[in-house]
Amino acid sequence: MEHDGKVIGTATTVFYENRFAWIGMVLVDSEFRKRGIGTELLKKTIEHLDDASIHTMKLDATPQGKPIYAKLGFIEEYEIERWMLKRPHAKTSAKPVATCGPLSEVQKQRVFQLDKALFGADRGFLLRALCEESPELAAAVWEDESLQGYAFGRAGLFADHLGPWMARTRPAAEGLLQEFLAKSSHETLIVDCMKSNSMAVELLRGFGFAPSRALTRMFRGPNSYPGRPELFCAILGPEFG
Repeated sequence: MEHDGKVIGTATTVFYENRFAWIGMVLVDSEFRKRGIGTELLKKTIEHLDDASIHTMKLDATPQGKPIYAKLGFIEEYEIERWMLKRPHAKTSAKPVATCGPLSEVQKQRVFQLDKALFGADRGFLLRALCEESPELAAAVWEDESLQGYAFGRAGLFADHLGPWMARTRPAAEGLLQEFLAKSSHETLIVDCMKSNSMAVELLRGFGFAPSRALTRMFRGPNSYPGRPELFCAILGPEFG
């Protein structure tokens, strides 16, 4: 959405095979809010996805946006909570655990395959991009050749973001979190944690993170590929799912 040549609102979509699409970055300039611009952007996005024959749409809603999405047919699925840590120094004393390390191509393929089953669709193209942009923040935990957990990270302008973060056991979850803390370079760290995952919540709190805002995962249309959200500690991010 533009006004006098200036961008005042945005919305994005990401296609995950033909299973569902993700809606993100529904943003409106603060000077132009409460004028229905966000709703119009969302309607245009839905129209675009309908034209592409994508019948299932998902997004992560803020408390302010949730009523708008509900009016347009989106249904609540589960709750997410953003946790933040502000460190006094860019590095911590946390040490990477021995089971974590750079991912080989074979290991990446195994991670992508498992993530497809857990997320509900193939997003290997995104995970591979994360590996290429921040290889030091991509790690996995193995036990007797069995994949116990994996995590990816993004280095932002002002903060590093952990996610997706998946672990079958607490030791795997803790090892991956320690690895992220040791390898991340920013003082501010962000994790969009599954609110129902008590293991992840306890670990984040134990390492000094604090909740900062709530998000609600919502969907429109048939939720035919829900994945296994209970196995995730944290999502990739509200822009991507």
